[in-house]
Amino acid sequence: MNKSGYGSFDGPQDGGTQRHSEGSAQYVLQAERQILQLISARAPVAKILNEICHALDCQIGNMVSVVSLPDSDSLGTTEIAENAALFGLHVFFSAGIADDSGENLGTLEMYSIVARKPSARELPLIARALGLAAIAIACRVNSRVEQASRDHGHLVLRSFIAKQPASLN
Repeated sequence: MNKSGYGSFDGPQDGGTQRHSEGSAQYVLQAERQILQLISARAPVAKILNEICHALDCQIGNMVSVVSLPDSDSLGTTEIAENAALFGLHVFFSAGIADDSGENLGTLEMYSIVARKPSARELPLIARALGLAAIAIACRVNSRVEQASRDHGHLVLRSFIAKQPASLN
């Protein structure tokens, strides 16, 4: 992040120069590529979600984003909002993260130092972040299901082998 507080950019996101716009697009593509590589490498979901929030915060600027998972021991969204308010932060955006079937996977909360709503330019960035978060969390859930299935398969196999006559073992 540079001194201006806008990640690798040379000024506020609403500047509008073509050079700035091209830099923003390159940043988005680079960040998305890095996040997808983390997902495919099965990096810890906390690291992936942190990268998603960081990229979103840098792209929009003057923002703090956090993803809360339903099964985590961390603070709930209400407590996070209360803590953010103590620091003078305002709710900028809040949305559930859902899989294709609509199952709740978590919540994205975004806080700003200025009370405002997302612009038309920012909404697609947020939508992409929500999509990436859903993929990362769903991969974690699928990985847990696969591991449980493998563990069950190993138990069944061990049980089967243990029941066989000694001459077959």
